[in-house]
Amino acid sequence: MGSNNPEAPLKAIIIGAGLGGCAAALALKAQGFDVTVYERLKTFRRLGDSLGLGENALKLLRRWGGQKLYDDLCAIGNQAEDMQIREWSSGRVLARQPLMDMAGYIGHRGDYHEVFLQATRDAGVPILMDHEITSFDESQPSITLVDGREFIADVVIGADGIKSRARELVLGFKDHPRSSGYSCFRAYFPGSILKGEPKCAEFLEKDSVNIWIGDDTHVIQNTLRGGEEFNWILTRKLSEEKDREITESWFQEGDLGEVARCIEGLDERIAAAIRRTPGCLDWKICYRDPLATWVSSSHRIVLLGDSCHAHLPTSAQGASQATESAAVLAVCLKLAGKGNVALATRTYEKLRFARTRQSQTNGEDLRDRWHNALKNVKAGREIDPETIKMRNRPLYAFDAEADAMQRWHAVSSQVAEELREGCITPLFGPGSRSVTGGIAAEVGATGA
Repeated sequence: MGSNNPEAPLKAIIIGAGLGGCAAALALKAQGFDVTVYERLKTFRRLGDSLGLGENALKLLRRWGGQKLYDDLCAIGNQAEDMQIREWSSGRVLARQPLMDMAGYIGHRGDYHEVFLQATRDAGVPILMDHEITSFDESQPSITLVDGREFIADVVIGADGIKSRARELVLGFKDHPRSSGYSCFRAYFPGSILKGEPKCAEFLEKDSVNIWIGDDTHVIQNTLRGGEEFNWILTRKLSEEKDREITESWFQEGDLGEVARCIEGLDERIAAAIRRTPGCLDWKICYRDPLATWVSSSHRIVLLGDSCHAHLPTSAQGASQATESAAVLAVCLKLAGKGNVALATRTYEKLRFARTRQSQTNGEDLRDRWHNALKNVKAGREIDPETIKMRNRPLYAFDAEADAMQRWHAVSSQVAEELREGCITPLFGPGSRSVTGGIAAEVGATGA
């Protein structure tokens, strides 16, 4: 369905040079488009802690950036073969499974980001730093910067994260976060801080991943580079109303005194490591209801990644799903042709919605299974290891590009009819439908 005319390539503007924005740049460039990335920050720092990158994303990145990109990304990640899921107080191993079943390769977000950025530059895509956008124009579409300059494109992609400005334009109102009722204390520090502490020695000998599950709480420990770097994440259910106050920030300092109270009774091996931690962040886990659309009314401004399908940490799929979305959007723009951006963007959102909701709800399901497992033990029932294992393995075989091409005709035909009628079916809410395997099915998912 693409055009064979020797016209100028489709021009795409991407807002945000995070992992999703860089993935979009690589995917669109691989399809032959003219791509520019605009980023409001002047420079990037090595921020955050760990994230997982699954094979469903890595296969796409290798396709766009070659074997070197694939190898560089895999080298960043945790090299442990297995992860252990342990009982909160004793540390007894309740289940063991291959790390690839959990999150793929777990590495530092900043290290992954640097490789994504370099791959984007190597692909010839300009990343314009210190370019803050103040407004969008639907009719062009275009973006306007703080200094008044305006840039026009065929499509604008909002990959500007959980606090997306583009999302407000797409929705037509400010989308406020809501408390999930959970919070994460997160810490990442040199493993040398734990040297000399015999209780922690086994976690520093080599790369390892361990998870302790308790009542309404869990701790994930991750050792990288053979013990050189240490990461822990403590997730807890919030009980007091004051704790539910939403401060959607990656930089809120955590209260180590409160952390100490939260780890009472925890296996002393990991508790000792947490007590030695020099500082941590307190990240209130917020969520937003699934969006009715990822595309603006002109069909030319479209959302991608955290701006439209943010994930819980327990999903271990946020970056991977953003990469899949990048792949599908690029394929849709290619198949529709430069003159039919509306068909491309509307088909993209229908192709992606059910898949991302499955991944999101996997994270919610896992959190709930971990947080309730010991309650069953107290009720006299033994824990079946299968009931507490992660279930991401089926996600990895998926090829987002191949799936988009296979389902393009069925889904784009439905979209073309909706565009002719001027009535776009919402992704979520009353009357919503998602197309899976070419068959329209009701979507009954709810917010986290």
